[in-house]
Amino acid sequence: MSFSKYLFAAVVTLFGMSLGALPACAGEKARPNVIILMTDDQGYGDFSCHGNPVLKTPNMDRLWARSIRFTSFHSAPMCTPSRGQIMTGRDALKNGATSVTAGRAFMRTGIPTMAEIFAAMGYKTGLFGKWHLGDNYPHRPMDRGFDKAVYHKGWGFTSAPEFANTLFDGRYFEDGVEKKFSGHCTDFWFDRAMQWIKERKEKNEPFFCYLPTNAPHAPHTVAENYSAPYKGKGKAKLKGAGPAAFFGMIAQIDENLGKLEKFLDDNGLTDNTIFIFMTDNGGTAGVATFNAGMRGQKTTLYEGGHRVPCFIRWPAGKLGEPRDIDTPAQMQDLLPTLIDLCQLQRPAAAEFDGASLAGLLKGTKKSLSDRMLVVQYGQIPKKFDSCVIWNTWRLVHGTELYDLKSDPAQKDDVAAKHPDVLAKMRSHYETWWSKVEPLVNDFVPTTVGSPKEKVTYLTSSDWQDIYSDNAGHVRKGVGGPKGGVWRVLVERAGEYEILLRRWPWEIDVPLRAAAEGKDSVAFPIAAAHLTIAGQEASVKTAANAKEAVIRINLPQGKTNLQAWFQNAQGQDQCGAFFVKIRRID
Repeated sequence: MSFSKYLFAAVVTLFGMSLGALPACAGEKARPNVIILMTDDQGYGDFSCHGNPVLKTPNMDRLWARSIRFTSFHSAPMCTPSRGQIMTGRDALKNGATSVTAGRAFMRTGIPTMAEIFAAMGYKTGLFGKWHLGDNYPHRPMDRGFDKAVYHKGWGFTSAPEFANTLFDGRYFEDGVEKKFSGHCTDFWFDRAMQWIKERKEKNEPFFCYLPTNAPHAPHTVAENYSAPYKGKGKAKLKGAGPAAFFGMIAQIDENLGKLEKFLDDNGLTDNTIFIFMTDNGGTAGVATFNAGMRGQKTTLYEGGHRVPCFIRWPAGKLGEPRDIDTPAQMQDLLPTLIDLCQLQRPAAAEFDGASLAGLLKGTKKSLSDRMLVVQYGQIPKKFDSCVIWNTWRLVHGTELYDLKSDPAQKDDVAAKHPDVLAKMRSHYETWWSKVEPLVNDFVPTTVGSPKEKVTYLTSSDWQDIYSDNAGHVRKGVGGPKGGVWRVLVERAGEYEILLRRWPWEIDVPLRAAAEGKDSVAFPIAAAHLTIAGQEASVKTAANAKEAVIRINLPQGKTNLQAWFQNAQGQDQCGAFFVKIRRID
């Protein structure tokens, strides 16, 4: 039995409720629906309501004006850790999803997720867009509590798992099944979300809709009518192109937000829907134009790397007038907040690093208890690669201290002037680190040989401690002559067939050839080699072969898989960037 179903049954038994009684709360008004809309790589400054002098976001601005705004809200400085923190309420280094790649993009399976908790209380749960917390069982969205999952793999289009995918007329996955969409992906995610929500309304089912777009993350591909108003405007980041296409992608999201809000109005869903809008990390292609006065951008530990917008609206929730709340808050706060607002049962297994913001939203509290927040992520997390947040103080890298009250641009390191503050914040971090350090190298494996996913596709994105996550990395052969190690769990002992490829199946290119692209490297591949579960195996490959096939008996349990190619002289050439594994039943 899945965790969600187990918890659902436990809640029903505990309260003596029938399944039919769950959609309403003890005879009171219907429980609120929830929509979380999160955009990708849109920074705090990429809104006209935040002062951007070029970009126009009228629908986001209108939502801002109608919402409660957390003005000191913090994510991780990169997307996967932020997403894991939203789903679990746990810090990235505790839940396991610390990076976008390198074998560290998976949440630990024993941690209840937001979707599982909603599902256990009778909500229908749907994901539409970017998941980025694992492409294989048991890490797929439908394995972690979503009834309906419409998504792409990896970080997005042109990531290694989506090597040849395109934002227009590309592929997507629905509950694990590959399909094709028409038009631009942003329109598709919104359209499918609204279709699903309409079905929930028709069946009188409360819903939790998670709508994380892959836009405006690169590649910046958008129809001309969206980018044209920004041609020649704004500043280019470094020596790159200007932000016209990036701003155009945001304009397309903004248009879809307007359509979504009208849809909710037309269907009588606005009042009793908790609508949360945010972004996943600091700014990217727009920071040179406007960064709201902040230092840093995505991947950095300064304010511009992890301070993000968070707008919350719930007309029927009696939250009071739209207003700003400057209390520092974080992604980890959202799950305990929604548990309180929606009156959900908190699972016994759930531990939270975040705190409920319900009191601040309802106006019953003016502040939270004094607390420090830790922002940390990383491909290989190291001590003090962090930012500690305490009211307006920021401790960066364990040595730099800034007071945002007097220095919002973080230009003046005042560590020497405030040794007491520095010591207190370092002490807090030391205690925090002592608890997470044992988990840093406790990798979360991918399961192979499960009846729930009969064929497992692995890519170089999940090589341990190696960053080979993009189509460009694959074309160049990044990862060394042996590639990297995949951490796997063999669920059932038996004979397995393992297929090794230099290129993904969807482009059908021979092992020895170069794929399209001027940076594509061809290797003189003549053999394939792998190690797994203390065993080695190899096979020669023909000149026109597109894959190598190895059969091997595997015991049950955790192990490491490494696979690579060699030339005719037995010299190692490059890793097998794409692997397919199935148990031979």
